[in-house]
Amino acid sequence: MRDFSELSEREILALAIGNEEEDGRIYADFAEMMRADFPSSAKVFTEMAAEESDHRRQLIELYRTRFGEHIPLIRRQDVRGFISHSPIWQISNLRLEAARRQVQVMEEEAARFYRRAASRTTDASIRSLLGDLADAESAHESIADRLIEENLPQSVREAEDETNRRRFVLQVIQPGLAGLMDGSVSTLAPVFAAAFASGKSWEAFAVGMAASIGAGISMGFAEALSDNGSLTGRGAPLLRGIICGAMTTLGGIGHTLPFLISAFWTAVAVAMVVVVIELAVISWIRWRYMDTPPFSAALQVAFGGALVFATGILIGSS
Repeated sequence: MRDFSELSEREILALAIGNEEEDGRIYADFAEMMRADFPSSAKVFTEMAAEESDHRRQLIELYRTRFGEHIPLIRRQDVRGFISHSPIWQISNLRLEAARRQVQVMEEEAARFYRRAASRTTDASIRSLLGDLADAESAHESIADRLIEENLPQSVREAEDETNRRRFVLQVIQPGLAGLMDGSVSTLAPVFAAAFASGKSWEAFAVGMAASIGAGISMGFAEALSDNGSLTGRGAPLLRGIICGAMTTLGGIGHTLPFLISAFWTAVAVAMVVVVIELAVISWIRWRYMDTPPFSAALQVAFGGALVFATGILIGSS
């Protein structure tokens, strides 16, 4: 690996050609990955790829004039401290706004590279082209804005944003909510049964931790193995499993931690307050993301939680 300062003018042009080809292919990958769900945004990325292809053509023409036909393969990763990007093909769930943000970052990095490269060459023709490309990359932000205005009118953007929101709900909110509900509600019975059966905080804490972690592992595997997401659009099973398992564990640990308080009735009182907060959070999420009426969401969650809570107390007190 070499420093950028060690590259010759020939190597700088070869690197610029490789960069333009890579950026163009990244934009084309964005377009292909979004064509089905976000066709208008895909068109924007396709036109951005065409812009990069034109830059590459100009660089190749200049290279041929100055250095001949053979262009050495010099890539970003071959130059120390150079810009690099995560492989797009490895991203299983590319979000629209994330793609748009990455485009902006790529254009800023490319403009910075061309300015730095232009400052290192003494050849007038190379310096002129690199300076022009730096200006072009800087102007790409406005070009992107123009393409968005032309291809993404407000109605289309609203529709794509709604599609993006539904995907987020399906792939993140739903498994997270399922886990939070299971952890917050199902662990109530064993935690409070252990508390009232023993009358000791530590026993309730130990049972609560075991129930929370066990439920998290169980729910995580169940969610991950339920389907691979290829037909349902629910996303990567591993990610869903991690989200669901983590939220299940979190939901159970919330009302378990108060039993670290040695004073038993104080611990019970604090745990009850935490339970109320947990159920309120669940109700809010169902209202905010699942379009459940607020009163109905609160009533359903509170009723279910109360039944499980009462079960735990009755069994523990018997």
